[in-house]
Amino acid sequence: MTALSSRGLAGACAALALAAPWALPEFYLILCNYIGLYALAALGLVLLTGVGGLTSFGQAAFVGLGAYTTAVLTTSSQLPGWLAWAGGSPWLGLLAGLLLTAAAALVLGSLSLRLSGYFLPLGTIAWGISLYFLFGTLDALGGHSGLSGIPPVSIAGWALDDSREMYWLIWAFLLCAMFTTKNLLDSREGRAIRALKGGMVMAEAMGVDTSRSRMVIFVIAALHAAAAGWLYAHMQRFINPSPFSLSSGIEFLFMAVIGGAGQVWGALLGAAVLTVLKQWLQNLLPLVLGDSGHFEVIVFGVLMVFILQRSSQGLWPLLARWAPVRRVVRTVDEQAPALAHKPPPPAGQVVLEARGVTRQFGGLVANNNMSLHVKAGEILALIGPNGAGKSTMFNQLSGVDTPTSGEVLFRGQPVTGQDSRHIARMGMSRTFQHVKLLPSMSVLENVTIGAHLRGERGVLSAAWRLDRAEEARLLAEAARQLRRVGLGDMLHEEAGSLALGQQRILEIARALCADPCVLLLDEPAAGLRHQEKAALAALLRQLRADGMAILLVEHDMDFVMGLVDRVVVMEFGEKIAEGLPEEVQQNPAVLEAYLGGV
Repeated sequence: MTALSSRGLAGACAALALAAPWALPEFYLILCNYIGLYALAALGLVLLTGVGGLTSFGQAAFVGLGAYTTAVLTTSSQLPGWLAWAGGSPWLGLLAGLLLTAAAALVLGSLSLRLSGYFLPLGTIAWGISLYFLFGTLDALGGHSGLSGIPPVSIAGWALDDSREMYWLIWAFLLCAMFTTKNLLDSREGRAIRALKGGMVMAEAMGVDTSRSRMVIFVIAALHAAAAGWLYAHMQRFINPSPFSLSSGIEFLFMAVIGGAGQVWGALLGAAVLTVLKQWLQNLLPLVLGDSGHFEVIVFGVLMVFILQRSSQGLWPLLARWAPVRRVVRTVDEQAPALAHKPPPPAGQVVLEARGVTRQFGGLVANNNMSLHVKAGEILALIGPNGAGKSTMFNQLSGVDTPTSGEVLFRGQPVTGQDSRHIARMGMSRTFQHVKLLPSMSVLENVTIGAHLRGERGVLSAAWRLDRAEEARLLAEAARQLRRVGLGDMLHEEAGSLALGQQRILEIARALCADPCVLLLDEPAAGLRHQEKAALAALLRQLRADGMAILLVEHDMDFVMGLVDRVVVMEFGEKIAEGLPEEVQQNPAVLEAYLGGV
């Protein structure tokens, strides 16, 4: 079966969208309008929940904010002076609704996004219900009776006052939102957003401000919902609180999940399937059962459970297998200008130092009065038996964790208590004991996350593809580092399909992409074969010759002793030996720790 490109699929959908107003009866055209509105609201949840991993049940409340803002501004004859500028015009109502929704999302996000686990969705339920009752309680909003007399949207004096004319506006908004969302995900900012789901510790270590990225997608999802509410209000010409209840928020989340929560096209597919299915059930079940009632809700719920059991990733992956969509391969512009590099420190200069670092977890002392230093152009090994506290020490040095006492200095500046993002910006990069990557992303994209701090283009530039020059430079740098570590032939493979040893090498390439002067490697040779270890050792020697300071934790003593300049040995969280490899190998305390005695 011939695979479609995403552009081909977009073209086919655009052709169907253009033909629909001329080919469909009025009833089905209205149904298409609702599908477009629901898809626009669900698209925000694809970004927030499917990509970012943040579950929200409050999307319908943001739809209500957009709808009520424009309804009040276009129907009220007595607006306060500070709002008079927006009165009477639906387009100014849209602007005001987006501004109000963005402000509300910033406030609610600053409260909700501090929560984790099941507390986050519970928090969204709480303020979603609160806004719903606010819409029905305030007399200025018409109470439960709602607001009527909302004028149609006009474009150059042409009033869009029927379903066929509103169709064009609704689907123009939807396609624009899908276009910008797709662009955003295919960018520096998009990689940071995609790293939120299962990779936040790694992303922070690469310099990504994950709190900012969470807030960005929360606000974008709210703005999509507000735009859908604005369109709904001017299509219906009447609103009341009912469409903005918690149950509507649950339906929007269902649409995103059923369609394919991690896919932009999943929002449209989910909205279409749920809207059409509900309509069919409402028409069919009374004929079959011979009675009226809400039987469709029961059947609908059972069908949803069945679909989720059969395809936990939604319907889009099933559709993609039936009619394969060709994955777009990111091209690398080899002629793109190289990214700027920070000047390395002088050879022999102490660039990283720990002084008396202690880390306690309750009554457990993981690190006790640990001191060490690493010089530019040197490889230092940190070794010890399992449970000696080596990885904990790594976390103190890299800012993932904070020492209970003691001091860490990087390039002469104290960084104790600084977050890993700040330390990464200063020039330190690391790998992890347990590989941390995004398995569904390509090898190239995973490594490009390491260059996040070396770019500066933001969300708006990414959404409208104004960041392509910078993006080309970031991708070229990632490709160069992959070739440097021997993975140049695997740029476009899914990272999750690589062997464990190759994934560890990928992490090194990602760390190098950040242009560090200090490299922390946590068991980089684990899972590598003999030839791969030899290639890794050659790479580390070359980095040392280039002036890089390298601190590595490793259990493979043959690999360590033939490579490093100095060794620090830990046991039970304390340093028991330090010196040249041949000295450490003969140290009685080291032999006791590793072998239980000489």
